[in-house]
Amino acid sequence: MLQLVLFFVFGAIAVAAAVNLLAQRHPINSALSLIVVMASLATLFLLMGAEFLAAIQVIVYAGAIMVLFVFVIMLLNAGEEERTPGSRVAMLLGFPAVVLLAGLVAWTLLARNPHPVPVELAGRFMGSPSAIAQLLFRDFLLPFEVTSVLILIAIMGAVVLASPPGTTTGPSSPETSPAKREE
Repeated sequence: MLQLVLFFVFGAIAVAAAVNLLAQRHPINSALSLIVVMASLATLFLLMGAEFLAAIQVIVYAGAIMVLFVFVIMLLNAGEEERTPGSRVAMLLGFPAVVLLAGLVAWTLLARNPHPVPVELAGRFMGSPSAIAQLLFRDFLLPFEVTSVLILIAIMGAVVLASPPGTTTGPSSPETSPAKREE
C-alpha cells in the first residue's frame, strides 16, 4: 500500500515539475524543473525495483546532461522569454485536437484491451550491469554513438545561432591570426 501511495506522490511531483518546466519564463528555472522531473522518475524506477536504471537516471540525466544544458544556457546568456498572445487558429484547432487525441488514447486503452495483462516489476528481470553494458557497448554501440554526436551537433548549432553576426573567435579569426599577434 505504501508503495502505491509513494508511486502516486512521485508521479504527481513529476507531472507538476513538467508543467512548471513549460510554464517558466527563464531557461534556468526550466532546467531546474527538468532536474526535479528526472529525480522523480529515478524514484519511480526505484519503486518498481529497477535500481540500476534509477542510478543511471540520476548520474547520466540529472547529472551530466543537465550540467550540459545549464552550461549551454549560461553560455548563450539566455534571458527571460518574451510572451506573445497565442494564435487564434492554434487555440481553435488545438484544444479540440487534444480532446480528440485523449479520447482516442482512452478508447484504445480501455475498449480495445478489456483484460489488461498484469505488469511485471522491472527488478524481476535479472539483468546485471555487465549484461546491460555488453548490450549498450557491443550490440547497440552505433545508435549510442550517433545519439551522442547528434547532441554535440545540436549544442554547436545553438552556440552558432546565438552568437551575434560577424563575431568569430576561433583559430581562423582575425583576432587570433599570426599576423595580428605579431603587431
